[in-house]
Amino acid sequence: MFPELFSIGPITIYSYGVMLATSYLLGLWLAMRRARQWGLDPSRVLDLGIYIIIAALVGAKLLLFIVDFDQFSGSMADLLSLARSGGVFYGGLILAVVVAFWYIGRYKLPFWTTCDIFAPGIALGHVTGRLGCLAAGCCYGSPTDVPWAITFTNPLAAANVGTPLGIALHPTQIYEAGAELLILGFLLGTERRGKPFAGRTFWAYMFLYAVSRFIVEIYRGDPRGMVFGFSTSQFISLVLAPMSLLMLMWLSKTAPAAPSQVTKRRRTSAA
Repeated sequence: MFPELFSIGPITIYSYGVMLATSYLLGLWLAMRRARQWGLDPSRVLDLGIYIIIAALVGAKLLLFIVDFDQFSGSMADLLSLARSGGVFYGGLILAVVVAFWYIGRYKLPFWTTCDIFAPGIALGHVTGRLGCLAAGCCYGSPTDVPWAITFTNPLAAANVGTPLGIALHPTQIYEAGAELLILGFLLGTERRGKPFAGRTFWAYMFLYAVSRFIVEIYRGDPRGMVFGFSTSQFISLVLAPMSLLMLMWLSKTAPAAPSQVTKRRRTSAA
């Protein structure tokens, strides 16, 4: 793949960084578009989106540092190499959710509705972000002989993130990008069906991502932290999946109707 797009003097433009920036912009664009459709203040949503982006960057790097502490704590050069590494998505997701909850509460936005607005944007951004991982060679899979295996050959991928070269690997980056694309389609396709309630889209995303991430982790080959015999991300998935189901059951009984449903009822009444 192409870990580096081009260099201008001492400045190097990395493919992962470009794709990561693209993923955040796409996610924010979709969130703002949905905010307008659902009657929320786009400027307030934009501010929240910026907070989420910063928190996601910090959280992803922080969890990567924790799970690969030995790799990044050996020297200052090792610590600085953290800047070239992608990070752990769950770390970014968890810190972003915490910051979002704080912001929503502080500015008294409709809590679960605001979360619903952002959920598909997270899925959309994750699709592009994982393609950035593919370009950089990080988050690679385990050796395999399946027909769709990929083989990395760029020495920069090995130097930057330790990607094995010349070995057929599971394309786990594509697995996860494809899973996120399916989740995105499911969320948008079912959002207004049945009896929607505030919080359904957000917690549906959390559940579907937890399940898909647990499965994809089976095929990962890069070194990751372990918790009780599971990878860090698998362990988080084991906690997140049942919690998401419990939240969906609770909110289905206590949360108000989703804004789209309320709007539809108002139009019907006005007619």
